[in-house]
Amino acid sequence: MRKSVTAFILLLILGACKNNKGGSKNAVIKPYPVITLAPQNAVINSDYPATIMGIQNIEIRPKIDGYVEAIYIDEGATVKKGQLLFKINAPQYEQNVNTAEANIKIAVADVNAAQMQVNKVKPLVEKDIVSAYELESAAYTLQSKQAALAQAQAALNNAKTNLSYTLITSPADGVVGLLPYKIGSLVSSTTANPLTTVSDITQIYAYFSINERQGLDFFLASKGATMQEKLATLPPVTLVLANGIILPRKGRVETASGLINPQTGAINMRATFDNPDGLVRSGSSAIVRVPRTIDTALLVPQKATYQIQGKLFVYVVDADNKVRSVDIGSNASAAGQSFVVQQGVKAGDKIVVDGISNLREDLVIQPRMVNADSLYKSL
Repeated sequence: MRKSVTAFILLLILGACKNNKGGSKNAVIKPYPVITLAPQNAVINSDYPATIMGIQNIEIRPKIDGYVEAIYIDEGATVKKGQLLFKINAPQYEQNVNTAEANIKIAVADVNAAQMQVNKVKPLVEKDIVSAYELESAAYTLQSKQAALAQAQAALNNAKTNLSYTLITSPADGVVGLLPYKIGSLVSSTTANPLTTVSDITQIYAYFSINERQGLDFFLASKGATMQEKLATLPPVTLVLANGIILPRKGRVETASGLINPQTGAINMRATFDNPDGLVRSGSSAIVRVPRTIDTALLVPQKATYQIQGKLFVYVVDADNKVRSVDIGSNASAAGQSFVVQQGVKAGDKIVVDGISNLREDLVIQPRMVNADSLYKSL
């Protein structure tokens, strides 16, 4: 009885083994979408943090000492060139004008008296009643009085100029900044803070920095013999505002510093953007997005990649339809919803473009070829 039971168990085991062998032979090979890599045109965007300044940021400071008597604008107001901003109370300058005007009257009277003396002596000299010395002396006196009159007129002009400084006007069109001083505040030309600032933001400057390596790549890829020629050939750049909105108007990179900052190793750059509606204000933060076109880039869709320790991998399909993972470079650059390959694969290689979470090394798949151009257009 025991032998018969043992024989029955062995038969069951052998049957199970046969079933397993048959199952492995009949294992289902799943299809996966696959593309063949080919060179493509790609635009890579490089983003750089930037600080925004208006083309003019003018500090408004008093040229004389006095009290703030009136403020004619408010913070954030838009002003025109020549518009009245402040009035400074400085009565001594009015008195200086009055004194200068009185001195002119005295000088005019002295000139008239000296002229009368010349007119009186001249006919007497002609009749030889008095010597020519008297006429010459009277002429010199007249010249002296005329010089004193000119000096008095200059003093009046200077007094009026100082008096005009009590009325402070805007030197340019722009937007008013903060108003740290209120009516009654004592101000002078040496006061630490300006009365306000006027920023001309019809155009704005975006200042950003690139490191030395980026700068070398940046300019070696640009056409032109000189720095200005290279800058002129750069494509238009985009300004991304703090809330993620893109400024509608493109800008141009116009200047690059001639020196590399020894502390940071950075090259300072400046891009200029039109800002006629005043949307962007001085002091704002933004991102300058610089595009770069690559004519022979190998692109892999983002969904075809996975990341381990900062490195990007794709699954390559070999001639036996087995997949293996390949590192395409930790410095792969994003181009839309694709990555530009840095290493690991070449034109003509086949990669899996979807469903990679179910793959493993040396897994055999059924490639389902996808048109690469159609795929990139959909991305």
